[in-house]
Amino acid sequence: MPVKIPITLPARFILERENIFVMDEERAARQDIRALRVAILNLMPTKIVTETQLLRLLSNSALQVEVALIHTASHESKNTSAEHLLKHYVVFDEIKSEKFDGLIVTGAPVEQMPFEAVNYWHELTRIFDWAETHVESTFHICWGAQAALYYKYGIPKYDLPRKVFGVYEHRLLKPTSSLTRGFDDVFYAPHSRHTEIRSSDVAKVQDLEILAQSDEAGIYIVASKDERRFYITGHSEYDPLTLKAEYDRDINKGLPIDVPQNYYPQDDPASVPSVRWRSHANLLFSNWLNYYVYQVTPYDVMEIP
Repeated sequence: MPVKIPITLPARFILERENIFVMDEERAARQDIRALRVAILNLMPTKIVTETQLLRLLSNSALQVEVALIHTASHESKNTSAEHLLKHYVVFDEIKSEKFDGLIVTGAPVEQMPFEAVNYWHELTRIFDWAETHVESTFHICWGAQAALYYKYGIPKYDLPRKVFGVYEHRLLKPTSSLTRGFDDVFYAPHSRHTEIRSSDVAKVQDLEILAQSDEAGIYIVASKDERRFYITGHSEYDPLTLKAEYDRDINKGLPIDVPQNYYPQDDPASVPSVRWRSHANLLFSNWLNYYVYQVTPYDVMEIP
């Protein structure tokens, strides 16, 4: 089934070239089916890149998904045009009376700042509170996961001596979870962050459990025991060349950066990167949509959650 997006969204043309099924709003209106309503709170500066990555994964499902893109009103984007935001995004106040089957909160390049120092922190916490009563299931990514765990449970983040940067081996701690159904016992996922949350802090919270982690990169998937909130510390949505783009950017700026681990063959940046996380990324998002959004959400969207 397709993901339903506006016909003018730049991601549409990219996805169509990849032979991914997308549907415009006019055609979707003729379908006798209620599409899942999924909101994406996009906190990344490169919004078009991130929205394309997420839409690619949401489209790999038998479900029709209607997407609403949200940006923060309290932060002015410097990397995305005002025209694109005006045409394709809404701010929270425009949708706060609506209900959604799912909400994705992306990462953001602010992880080395105290949470309260982020200029949209108050707005973000309003959205976290709103999601409790207006969203069936919430999927937090990287800094978005750290922020939500800190706000709801007081779990701190810690600075790392070296950036966790590369593609890391992970293992399942709860193989029976529907979120990781179909995963291999050992799987790979990209990470790119300067901070971490620690399993010792998560273990103190009875409402949480760790579903997967890495010996090198630490915790990867945390879930609330009511299975309405998921916290992903890595970036399964990354494209094959996203880590390369981050590495090249920092090299060109003269910033200290290590070669991404387990990414280039023989750790040679002149080589074409190896993709080892694509299948599990698709499983992660399709399992979330199927088992924690579609299977449990009421047909009448106003009855959520």
